[in-house]
Amino acid sequence: MARYIFITGGVVSSLGKGLASAALGALLQARGYSVRLRKLDPYLNVDPGTMSPFEHGEVFVTDDGAETDLDLGHYERFTGVSARKTDSISSGRIYSNVLEKERRGDYLGKTIQVVPHVTNEIKDFLRIGESECDFMLCEIGGTVGDIEGLPFFEAIRQFIHERPRGECILMHLTLLPYLAASGELKTKPTQHSVKELQSIGLAPDVLVCRSEHPIPERELEKIALFCNVRKQAVVPAYDLKTIYEAPLAYHRAGLDQAVLNAFGIEPAPKPNLARWEDVMDRITNPEGEVRVAIVGKYTQLEDAYKSIAEALTHGGMANRVKVRAEWINSEIFEKEDPAPHLERFQAILVPGGFGERGTEGKIKAAQYAREKGIPYLGICLGMQMAVIEAARNLAGLSDAGSEEFDHEAGAKRFTPVVYHLKEWVQGNHVVARKLGDDKGGTMRLGAYDAALVPGSKVAEIYGSTRIEERHRHRYEVDTQFKAQLESCGLIFSGMSPDGRLPEIVEVKGHPWYIGVQFHPELKSKPFAPHPLFASFVEAAVGVSRLV
Repeated sequence: MARYIFITGGVVSSLGKGLASAALGALLQARGYSVRLRKLDPYLNVDPGTMSPFEHGEVFVTDDGAETDLDLGHYERFTGVSARKTDSISSGRIYSNVLEKERRGDYLGKTIQVVPHVTNEIKDFLRIGESECDFMLCEIGGTVGDIEGLPFFEAIRQFIHERPRGECILMHLTLLPYLAASGELKTKPTQHSVKELQSIGLAPDVLVCRSEHPIPERELEKIALFCNVRKQAVVPAYDLKTIYEAPLAYHRAGLDQAVLNAFGIEPAPKPNLARWEDVMDRITNPEGEVRVAIVGKYTQLEDAYKSIAEALTHGGMANRVKVRAEWINSEIFEKEDPAPHLERFQAILVPGGFGERGTEGKIKAAQYAREKGIPYLGICLGMQMAVIEAARNLAGLSDAGSEEFDHEAGAKRFTPVVYHLKEWVQGNHVVARKLGDDKGGTMRLGAYDAALVPGSKVAEIYGSTRIEERHRHRYEVDTQFKAQLESCGLIFSGMSPDGRLPEIVEVKGHPWYIGVQFHPELKSKPFAPHPLFASFVEAAVGVSRLV
């Protein structure tokens, strides 16, 4: 059975619990253990799928079609373990499950309460797949003391006491603020955070203390004394130049050893950190630099495109170059010529998104890349913009557009080369959708196969004519325009196995111009860069050497 590590946070949010969890998972793997990571989010949304990217950052999609928190992206990138639906839960989902059971009569007429019904539902979630790994790492979102998080903390308290002693530990992240006026690091917020935990029956076994300044030995001793934690289990965590330094930095600070000591695992297997040493070597010793423009509409919050930013970094590592990504609001190009903004870049990427705002600017960016021979990668909506651009400027359909924008405006203005997807094949059955369906969880979600045209650019990049990639969309390019567009040089080089849904387009004769309906960034890892991103950056390197 798995040993459980519960990761909580205190003082403030956004301390890096997700990153610490992912790094710890990687370190345990380096010692030969198998791991699985989970996220428990206290918000009442059923999942992040309908939340604004400005509110929550990107939505990370799993192979089995779950819309999850972006922290699951960190988990996958650091451990290589594919996340599943059962690795992400929210208060909204927990309460929804409990209420569905109550409506069915599963509780036999009992009064439904937070304890035991909600906490039992949380504990049932924690037990899923517990025989499949050596360590189960469960991160609880938010901070200790949040009213929404109390059922989760209570469930964890019960869970720990129900398991045999030594099978569960608690790791708590806190902040040590620095007061410039007095030149001191203050430990009191950490003490209060631990006291809050203790008041609900939980005691940390390992404390991770985030700080922008070195933590003196006497402060570590003070924290250990007042928080009832062994000094060796008080782990300093400092700001890093890159997130991929985290496994090595946490190892140097003794995090993995502190965790294994807390479980009484002695002697512990020695870690093999060669993978992470190679990752750091590639990041810190680049042999060049390329500039990539990301033309989107959620540019005010970089977390909205977190996986894309990381996949570009991985592509740079594959080519031993630094990728300097710059975020450009596509709405600028609706008022101004894109050339002065884009001519200093070696490649252009147009990511996914929803709604019409900013799309005309994305179409102009796609046109600029096509006409100037600049490497272009269009992802999801970015592929659809490339198709609309080609339909307008190559195939003569001057009013080409997307049904999505007509639906949003409530008026028919475009010839819809992109339409609302009403049915598709998933496994052995057909999925049907109507325009008026609920928004949450109704898109084409998760991993689907695609068949690539032999001899195409993408078949060469993947080294295969059969691929599997993750999707998240409800609008699709219409195949009735396929012949017309292909006669103009826009090749449909990837299709769904049944030939009904376009998956990839590329421009014939262009050095590197590819649009994909799926999200390749979700599968990229620092030690296994996605082939599309590696090839895209390689093409950008070629442009930089021409300049």
